[in-house]
Amino acid sequence: MHYVDGEGDVALIVEPIAPIPRGKGWRVTNDRSTNQSVEKAVAVLKVFSDGMPRRVGDVAKAAGITQSTASRLLSTLESSGLVERDPMSSLYFLGDELLTLAGVAINQNPVHRIGRQIAQNLAAELGLGVNIAILRGAELVYLCNFEGRLSPKSHTLTGQRVPVHATSIGKSTLASASIATRRALTLTRYTENTITDPAELEREIAIISKRGFATEVEEFVLGRASVAAPIFDRFGKIIAAISISGPRSAIDLEHRAGELGRIVVEAGDRISSGFGYHGPRG
Repeated sequence: MHYVDGEGDVALIVEPIAPIPRGKGWRVTNDRSTNQSVEKAVAVLKVFSDGMPRRVGDVAKAAGITQSTASRLLSTLESSGLVERDPMSSLYFLGDELLTLAGVAINQNPVHRIGRQIAQNLAAELGLGVNIAILRGAELVYLCNFEGRLSPKSHTLTGQRVPVHATSIGKSTLASASIATRRALTLTRYTENTITDPAELEREIAIISKRGFATEVEEFVLGRASVAAPIFDRFGKIIAAISISGPRSAIDLEHRAGELGRIVVEAGDRISSGFGYHGPRG
């Protein structure tokens, strides 16, 4: 029952329990339980973000919920096509229905729409990998990646998250971040070359700011190297980045850093222009 006051505002929402048991009164309804169920379902889906199939017990432990709750949520998600279950092993994995949702989300993203063809052409021209990722807090999320003949991959990077401090595509975005934001970063070590000292990272950012592009050699993945430049929106804010990547021997940054840096900066500028940004680089 809704009670509406003289100003047209809903003052109280109550729902009678029919029939009303002796000694019982009114029950105030809210969305708390529904919200909690949705949050738990999202947590279950995120458990699979590393691409590994899991049993019900593993999902429950990773999501911080009971096994019965995990079983119930997985059953609901399976009926919606968001997860699937191998009948032989009883392992759950992400379902094909997510491909449709992910495809729609990617195609609606303006960075993807503006930068996709530029990145694809550049990959074909250089024979190397070209990637675009959007900034999300202390990580970047890949929107698209194209592999040239010199940089083949057996998997796609789209949707994967990478740290900002250990990749060129991430470091290229740090110049616009505040010192407080940079100091709050967790500088996880991935290889012997990963920057884990805040002072060293600040020196690296100063170099990136001066020359306009970032480089990375085996800081995140052994045997790989890359060069990247930021992408700006119409107000000059860094919202994404584009990188050229490949096997260390193919990209040869020791001799081609300047050349590839110029190319990736020009590509970043072209995408930024699509957002209406024509001002001086950060």
